[in-house]
Amino acid sequence: MKIRLLIVDDEPLARERARRLLDRAQDIDIVGECANGTEAFAAIEKLQPDVVLLDINMPGLDGLRLVEALDDPPAIIFATAHDHHAVQAFELEAADYLLKPFSAERLKRALDRVRQQFALA
Repeated sequence: MKIRLLIVDDEPLARERARRLLDRAQDIDIVGECANGTEAFAAIEKLQPDVVLLDINMPGLDGLRLVEALDDPPAIIFATAHDHHAVQAFELEAADYLLKPFSAERLKRALDRVRQQFALA
């Protein structure tokens, strides 16, 4: 089973780096990229990804508010440079919380956690 993943980050270089790291995973299909929460909201509704790699601090609708606004959010892996949002992220049932810059190994562990959640569902 291919995991459909959406990348959401307001920094183009962060999206590019995530894409490069995700290219190594054979079971990941990157279905899109968004530069802000408003774009991501529409893309999640349209593309129905299984998981979103989501930055928190973005202009306008930030990552936390985005997840709160979704009726039935996909699995969320937050990826941010700030550790002070971790508690709130896990209260929103995040699958994982990555601190930038994260390693390929750390991203792999986050994806493994998502894979395990899907296997249990």
